[in-house]
Amino acid sequence: MPKELEKLSLAELKQLRKEVDTAIASFNDREKAKARAALEEKAKEFGFSLDEIFGKKTRRNKTAAKYRNPANGAETWSGRGRRPNWLEEALKKGAQLEDFLIR
Repeated sequence: MPKELEKLSLAELKQLRKEVDTAIASFNDREKAKARAALEEKAKEFGFSLDEIFGKKTRRNKTAAKYRNPANGAETWSGRGRRPNWLEEALKKGAQLEDFLIR
């Protein structure tokens, strides 16, 4: 280990590690951008775009809420996946799922 590092406090070492991690991430981002530019150029030589070759990435849209907790309007459920606790508790007390439908 270099002598200069032995003189640093723990806080200074952690800050240095944070700066090194940031520098590494930045370096990787620059390299990826260079690689993408080179691939785009090569694809153009063949008359294509990268999206045409690899397909365009799409993000899934968040599913709209179908049910709402009347006691707390911020709590909703789309009807997919596991039922939230607030809904399970209400159903155990005798409520019907239709009581929570958003109309």
